[in-house]
Amino acid sequence: MLARRRLLTGAAGAGLTLATAAFKSASAQPYSAQPSSAQARRLIVDSQIHMWPPNRPDRPWTAGAQPQIREPFTIERVVPLIDEAGVARVVIVPPTLEGERIDYAQEAVRRYPGRFGIMARIALDKPDRAAQLAAWRQQQGVLGVRLNITAEQAHWLTDGTTDWFWPAAEKAQIPIMFLTAGQAAEFSRIAERHPQLMLIIDHMGVSTATLRAGKMPEAVAQSAALAKFPNVSVKLSSVPLFSSEPYPWRDVTPHIRRLYDAFGPRRCHWGTDITNSYAKATYRQRVAHFTEELAFLSEEDKDWIMGKSIVERLRWT
Repeated sequence: MLARRRLLTGAAGAGLTLATAAFKSASAQPYSAQPSSAQARRLIVDSQIHMWPPNRPDRPWTAGAQPQIREPFTIERVVPLIDEAGVARVVIVPPTLEGERIDYAQEAVRRYPGRFGIMARIALDKPDRAAQLAAWRQQQGVLGVRLNITAEQAHWLTDGTTDWFWPAAEKAQIPIMFLTAGQAAEFSRIAERHPQLMLIIDHMGVSTATLRAGKMPEAVAQSAALAKFPNVSVKLSSVPLFSSEPYPWRDVTPHIRRLYDAFGPRRCHWGTDITNSYAKATYRQRVAHFTEELAFLSEEDKDWIMGKSIVERLRWT
């Protein structure tokens, strides 16, 4: 199994030096608390957090938008949480209620250098955005693009609407995180046609709609099938949301194990998506779930999954 993983992820070796340098740099940063000696030496990176300021006249939310929790999830709320849990870095995914704007996420980047990166949004049905991609990563804090393709938008993947995007993103070397509702087959074709395009599956490939339909096993199986493409990796995120049990969410363990076996630790990324299941677990529990409760993970596996893999995948220096 290990030999197979190394074969599938051979390309990752080229970025190991970069990831290791980032690991040492981030680990040296001071924090107000460190939960354990293991975490003190380990780079921990949350691969997804939504952050947003209050809805107000000078920066209104998009029409009809509903936040995942009632109160704004601000920089002032996030920083103490990640400090207390020993999390060095966070990937901000601006929520849909903010539209395409990323200025609040960039405020976090400015205020806390080195700790926050951004997966910005782009309008897939607007080909004029292609001109922006060449300089996408020159924007402050921007690491890539995050796509949230709803069931109503699924036809964009097959009717030509998004055909402009994939080659443009590949040429610009823009990593893509994506959440879909059962479009694994379409992304299989995209991954094959654009082998230099880094594609990162969100939340094990499980959307809220998939979860409500009781089709999580099928969605995870579809995600595992994408592991044959070296340019595809997966976020093992939003676990408490998917569980019907209390911590440590044993009913989700088989799904995590299936994706771990398929992708290997260098293409699996820990993340919380904390606001999507805010009341179900503390931030510390979400960290400890992977560092303490998944017996099949070695310490080296945890180093990769908890931070090194996402830093390498996003080329986050």
